[in-house]
Amino acid sequence: MTRAQIAAAISEATGLSKKETEIVVEGFISCVIDSLKRNETVEIRGFGTFKNNIKHPRVARNPKTGDKISLGKRFIPMFKVSKEFKKVVQEQLTK
Repeated sequence: MTRAQIAAAISEATGLSKKETEIVVEGFISCVIDSLKRNETVEIRGFGTFKNNIKHPRVARNPKTGDKISLGKRFIPMFKVSKEFKKVVQEQLTK
């Protein structure tokens, strides 16, 4: 499902215009991105949690050349699904 399809489905369900719904969807996405840029956690009860996973500095190896390279500290955005979300999806797909 794409952003446009999500916006269309929400628009249909709420009665809002498609343009208004697209603005809301874009606003939600940019809000999550901005929060992760500030290293904040975004928790949506019943849905899941967006947070940064910290990868500490380490020495890695280039698989092509075998040379050692130094990797600095990195922040990897992650999404963890809530237990309720998992349960609903599992129940629906196992019917």
